[in-house]
Amino acid sequence: MKRVRDSISKFRLAVYIAGLIVFIIFPLVADEYIRHIAILGMLFAVIASNWDLTLGYAGLFNFAHGAFFGLGAYTSGILAVRLGLSPWIGILAGVGVAVIVSAVVSIPAIRLRGIYVALITFAFSQLSVLLIVSQHTITGGLQGLVGVPSLSIGDFRFRDSRVAYFYLAGVFLLLSTLFLRRLVNSDFGLSLVALRDFEEYAISRGVPLSRQRFLSFVYSSIFTGAAGAIFAHYLLIASPEFFGFSFNTLFLSMLLVGGTATIYGPIVAGIALTYLSELLASLGPIRFMVVSVLIILTMRFFPKGLWGLINGRFTKRGSALPQFTDRAEDASQPAEIDTIQSQGSPSVEN
Repeated sequence: MKRVRDSISKFRLAVYIAGLIVFIIFPLVADEYIRHIAILGMLFAVIASNWDLTLGYAGLFNFAHGAFFGLGAYTSGILAVRLGLSPWIGILAGVGVAVIVSAVVSIPAIRLRGIYVALITFAFSQLSVLLIVSQHTITGGLQGLVGVPSLSIGDFRFRDSRVAYFYLAGVFLLLSTLFLRRLVNSDFGLSLVALRDFEEYAISRGVPLSRQRFLSFVYSSIFTGAAGAIFAHYLLIASPEFFGFSFNTLFLSMLLVGGTATIYGPIVAGIALTYLSELLASLGPIRFMVVSVLIILTMRFFPKGLWGLINGRFTKRGSALPQFTDRAEDASQPAEIDTIQSQGSPSVEN
């Protein structure tokens, strides 16, 4: 057994080192267009994986998630363009606005079920668009907010070298993933899955429904709002399209194709579908049909998504390979809910 554990540790270490080397070298050898797509892919992967917290683990059809992304972008852009504040302060403000808004929209959402959650969160998303467009003197209206400054440190502007944005997006994705992994493998993550699969039983064992779902909204908005702010400073514009159907469809397809309640699935699909979307850009609206067909085929033949397929391959090859499973998956059994209850009120800190 010790030999197996040692082989697993060595394999993981080798994977981490190889990944770090590729991450450092890739932007130096790739052309500018490939770097651009990679940056977009990593930022979109952050948004999709954070959406997985509410849609996948909590089982809430939160269609306001795209609005958190757009509000983060506009908040940082407005502060930088209209008030001349540092973009870094704008990113923090974008996170703050996204968190506050997510808390507000979660209040009615957590008291509803099924399609009604989707309707109220979608309505909020549309309300956000109308608010942005109507305040044209501040937001630029339908034309968007132009002149958003690039991120910079001293005299170094990130826009002068997309390599800097690549490393920033990569580190940002890593931090987001570690944050999500910490959440879903805590008692908080277990309680979300328990409430999703055995709601009445979980509540009877003392798992607080409203509190946990409220926190899932709030936690999912933190990195989403920051991603929106970074995205605006990267493109140098904040547009109403950030709230639009195309972005929301793309994020949702990343989540469904990658696999819900996996965290890693939306990341893999996020990067892959960003490349695919760019390759199909010449097809215009037809590309959305292609993505829709891809979602249907994935859900038909791979219900657990691409990550479920990858994880299944690793599992079949034996324990010498690393297992990418969540502790939260154990909450699909009522006995695990009793364990959560016996340990006290579920929280991230436990």
